[in-house]
Amino acid sequence: MTLAQRVEAALVRAALALVRALPAVAASDLGGAVARTLGPLLPVSRVAETNLRHALPELDATARRRVIRRMWDNLGRTVAEFPHLPALRECPAGPGWEIEGADVLRALAGRGGAAIFFSGHIGNWELLPPAAAAYGVAFASVYRAAKNPLIDAVITDLRASATGVAMPRYPKGAAGARQTLAHLAAGGRVAMLMDQKMNDGIPVPFFGRTAMTAPALAALALRFRCPVIPAHVERLGPARLRIIVEAPLDLPATGDRAADIASLTGTVNATLERWIRGCPEGWLWLHHRWPRPHESGYDSGHGRAAGNA
Repeated sequence: MTLAQRVEAALVRAALALVRALPAVAASDLGGAVARTLGPLLPVSRVAETNLRHALPELDATARRRVIRRMWDNLGRTVAEFPHLPALRECPAGPGWEIEGADVLRALAGRGGAAIFFSGHIGNWELLPPAAAAYGVAFASVYRAAKNPLIDAVITDLRASATGVAMPRYPKGAAGARQTLAHLAAGGRVAMLMDQKMNDGIPVPFFGRTAMTAPALAALALRFRCPVIPAHVERLGPARLRIIVEAPLDLPATGDRAADIASLTGTVNATLERWIRGCPEGWLWLHHRWPRPHESGYDSGHGRAAGNA
């Protein structure tokens, strides 16, 4: 372990201790204020600006700036609420969360068996695991590990504390894919965030442009014929969230495996797009989700990926 990694981890632990010492609402307000003030000034905000111009061309410059500022506000709140997740509970008002679609979770808890949840970096996405666990539907997660293993351990411990159940977390990649396969084969449940680019994925429409998208969710769901459950989090206020769980998707069964994988992955992207259009400021627009000018598939003339006109 390098000295730089130890110092970085110490700073993260100190920051988490600071926001944990505050009430959840005050921590959320502090995180939102810092992020919405500094975030729009960072170079990475240019990625959000570019994404918004391509995905939501109906927004003018003022509207895009407003979305970016509110996106940063949500991100700051999400980070500041993270150490408070173990204390947030389902409640009708005040700090905590409410839920739509609890019947879907109850039905899944009653029947058991494999299932795949999917979501995106929307609202406070970290709240999904503890909320599902509260209804008896704990799930493993497929995730991208932090580069600093000390920080990754801090994040893992906080997530385990929030759910109250020790569930595996599988890293993205070949090893993680094998572990995920075995977990589902044993009747386990898995959750995936599906809104990030995967360079060796399959080209699937997203906001009218081709986006390279991971096919693993569709491939696994079709292999096990298990429920695929859309769920996302909507921000209502500081440390106040709504979890929305939707009915399982219909699984295609044409007999053409490649076509069925593309179809189901397209439905996943269309679901994410619907959520994002409903509340653009709730999504993390900072990812390079679509091909960039120097990458194959970029069409500078129409703002669409070539081959998807």
